Amino acid sequence: MFLSSRCRTALFIPCTLLLAPRALPQQPVQSPPNIRISVDRVNVGVVVTDSHGLFVAGLHREDFHLFDNGTEQPITDFLSVDEPSQVLLLIEAGPAVYLLQGGHLQAVHALLDGLSPSDRVAIARYNASPEPILDFTPDKSSAAAALDQLRFNLGFGQLNLASSLATALDWLARVPGKKSLALLSTGIDTSPPAAAQSLLARLKSTDVRILAVSLGGELRSAKPPEKKHSKNDQPPSEKAQAAIEGFARADAELRAIAEANGGRAYFPSTMKDFAEVFTEIAQLVRHEYNLGFAPPAHDGKLHSIEVRVTTFPDAKLPNPASDPQAAASYRVDHRQAYLAPSTERP
Repeated sequence: MFLSSRCRTALFIPCTLLLAPRALPQQPVQSPPNIRISVDRVNVGVVVTDSHGLFVAGLHREDFHLFDNGTEQPITDFLSVDEPSQVLLLIEAGPAVYLLQGGHLQAVHALLDGLSPSDRVAIARYNASPEPILDFTPDKSSAAAALDQLRFNLGFGQLNLASSLATALDWLARVPGKKSLALLSTGIDTSPPAAAQSLLARLKSTDVRILAVSLGGELRSAKPPEKKHSKNDQPPSEKAQAAIEGFARADAELRAIAEANGGRAYFPSTMKDFAEVFTEIAQLVRHEYNLGFAPPAHDGKLHSIEVRVTTFPDAKLPNPASDPQAAASYRVDHRQAYLAPSTERP
């Protein structure tokens, strides 16, 4: 049963303004055995796309330059990675998203269809806290079935985006290999400010790529029929103005989350937009270059990372070394930092 756009708008504003604490039991998540990681090598996954958002293939080690705190480092290892990707879908399960579940969840099938048979997908929902729904599986039909059965909370409750995302990163820290997190969220966050600040600091050094898909645009497009304007028209009510300001804060948080670790934030508003976004995400999580380097210092501090691309194999793409405007024709995404090992022994 579909709700009219007038009903959606009327229900959404109270959902965003009257959030109150609500507990949610957390289920355990299955994890693989612990993996021993060498601290003498830093891995940096890099995605290079052209002006159309398409992955740029055919690059080699000499096409990349990697900088640690502004100083170029030798690239000791280089792989054009085509290994199976692992994607965790973390979906907001609050009352506002319930009104839209038919639209954006249907579009997620474009992501499942775009993944390779060996790619693995996991699904979790969150409101007050995250809840695992489906463990990693290469079976896309199982993932589609889990999406169709996803339950949403209709009562008022918390939407702890930052703290839920931090817990999801804890889960993924125990998963080896290439991994991404696709976040479907309005961006509304009732987490304490300290949780959001801690998350952004952590995201700078995580090896999990965050791809945030805003559901706010679809909510904002669910407006009542337009009325003819008159001299007696009143400015937006306090609730409407609060909703507008809330959306602005939500959009800013999603952008900050994605930009903190070289991910991307999307703001689709139509079914076509959603399908295109998930098709692009399927491509991004499948293709990346992997650069490895030895940390120049063992000081236990956070070091910034910068990766530059200097040449392209395709003559249609300008060469940044000879064309200052070439930077606008491609995009390089990667993690922004790493925590250097310490010489101190436990």
